[in-house]
Amino acid sequence: MQTPLPSVLSVAPIFSVPQAVELKQAVENACHQPEIRQVVLDFGQTTFMDSSGVGALISCRKMTEAHGLELVLRGLSPQVRMVLTMTELDQVFQIEESFTADEARDLVQPSEIVTHPSVHSRAKRGLDIIGALVGLGITGLVCVPVAIAIKFEDGGPIFFSQTRCSWMGRPFRIWKFRSMVTDAEARKTEVKNQIEGAFFKNDRDHRITRIGQFLRRTSLDELPQFWNVLRGEMSLVGTRPPTLDEIEHYEIPQWRRLDIKPGMTGEWQVNGRSQVKNFEDVVQLDLKYQRDWSLWYDIRLIIRTIAVVFNKNSGAY
Repeated sequence: MQTPLPSVLSVAPIFSVPQAVELKQAVENACHQPEIRQVVLDFGQTTFMDSSGVGALISCRKMTEAHGLELVLRGLSPQVRMVLTMTELDQVFQIEESFTADEARDLVQPSEIVTHPSVHSRAKRGLDIIGALVGLGITGLVCVPVAIAIKFEDGGPIFFSQTRCSWMGRPFRIWKFRSMVTDAEARKTEVKNQIEGAFFKNDRDHRITRIGQFLRRTSLDELPQFWNVLRGEMSLVGTRPPTLDEIEHYEIPQWRRLDIKPGMTGEWQVNGRSQVKNFEDVVQLDLKYQRDWSLWYDIRLIIRTIAVVFNKNSGAY
């Protein structure tokens, strides 16, 4: 009996949206070949991978697992290896390589991976640090009364934390003042999603507490995120940071929104916010921000955000 052979697919030198879509289709075709038991992705020529490439790899892994096939990554360049390391995907993929993760880290640093000029802009980072310090000062002023109000209502934790995705899908822990009941995550299935696509919102979510309604209406629940900004996990302005379960439903082109750092505010927050009911509209707003980005544009969005916060009819829910 002939031993089943692996299907070896070469990844393009530039692994972005068009190439990512093509690779996903090629892997899907390989999954339907009965003699194939292993799919090997050869990165020998690949020198650049953005968030769309990350999304394609995640999709390919789900497809091969569904068909009972083994997925192997081979010939990773230091740049590709660094992307997998910082997104923690090196822990879930089977990788054949000639150097270790530590050696790859010595060869390439995250600062050398450029998916968008805003990611490593010193001016933007400077604005983030100044804004974060000011924001944390404001957070300190309101923290005591907010904490007392939250504790008085149900005695639960003051803060809520959740794993979200930063630049390129890199996981981080986001912080907020708790605005929902303590078992909100477990009760998520009780609430109908009013958004079309990989996004969750409901304007009558019964899990929100009374103090939580006030915190969300005034955006005070977001203040602890200034700590995430100071740490460099977020920016003052960017895209909304998605949850891990949300990115599971992304189409490959939608991963482009993660080519930049997530932000406390952005185009979505100042252009409809809770009135935007389609996830694809959110993606288009994020891509608009990427096209129009400049330091002055960030400042304008921050000013517009402040105006939105003080407009009683435009608060979040």
